[in-house]
Amino acid sequence: MTEFAPLVTEPSAEHPFAQFVRILGKGKRGARNLTREEAREAMGMVLDEKVEDTQLGAFLMLLRHKEESAEELAGFTEAVRERLTAPPLAVDIDWPSYAGKKRHLPWYLLAAKCLAQNGVRVLMHGGGAHTAGRLYSEQLLELLGIPLCRNWQSVGNALEMQSIAFIPLGDWAPQLQRMIDLRNTLGLRSPIHSLARVLNPLGARCGLQSIFHPGYQSVHRDASSLLGDHAIVIKGDGGEVEINPDTISHLYGTTDGQPWDEEWPALSDRRHVKPATLDHSQLVAFWTGDIEDRYPRLALISTMALALRGLGMPRAEAFQQAEAYWVNRNRSI
Repeated sequence: MTEFAPLVTEPSAEHPFAQFVRILGKGKRGARNLTREEAREAMGMVLDEKVEDTQLGAFLMLLRHKEESAEELAGFTEAVRERLTAPPLAVDIDWPSYAGKKRHLPWYLLAAKCLAQNGVRVLMHGGGAHTAGRLYSEQLLELLGIPLCRNWQSVGNALEMQSIAFIPLGDWAPQLQRMIDLRNTLGLRSPIHSLARVLNPLGARCGLQSIFHPGYQSVHRDASSLLGDHAIVIKGDGGEVEINPDTISHLYGTTDGQPWDEEWPALSDRRHVKPATLDHSQLVAFWTGDIEDRYPRLALISTMALALRGLGMPRAEAFQQAEAYWVNRNRSI
């Protein structure tokens, strides 16, 4: 009778990414934030597609549950920037647009268009219509004559011709877009919604960021400070870079790594009633001067002033300049 030796199996090696899931998920006492270096390495593995789908889902939701730190956002940003292949293009304002609007029309689009008419070079980028019931920038670009670009060369051409360009996230960071699109699968937003606002892919003179959820504004400012960027973070209307004139606006700024704060008073002594429906045609009619409305005028002028403040103008001068830009705009689309 032949005797067989017992089968001995070698323990399987741990996946290299498992350490980062463990750091975030090791219970209330054992879990901690990632360091900036760990975050850079972890996001690098994600971008290089060296992570299993199950690990990615766990990683994103653990970060979402605890809320990402400034060091983590800075490390994630560094990993993305290291892998970008964008050419050197001069940009004044980096304008992320990822939230979508549901209470008011996106008047910030007219603010960006008016700034561009006056030589302020604006790069806008967004992550598509990922949440039902919201109106996104990408859906209105053609209506307002804002160039939709699918590569960096087109962005450069648009900036030269019109001083404004919009490029979808999926065309320059497809892995990040894929993670944003997981929202409907995972049931929650992921840290990528925050990360996309910090990225400033072309190194604009100032990055504008809007974070709606309380407490996140200072985290974003601190992340930009760690990166040595110039940025202003606000709680914009609906999560977009748009000043709400009915409320006090707190500016969380950072210049060359040094944080600063500024508070802008409400511009209206009463709250405006939100419209019953969002009629896209009103954007065009307001731009051409066919209709007048106090709320959008206050919103877009103060949003232009925010951008000019980011470029170094004092607040009073920025509002005066924004008003002049609007009054003297070319009203053709």
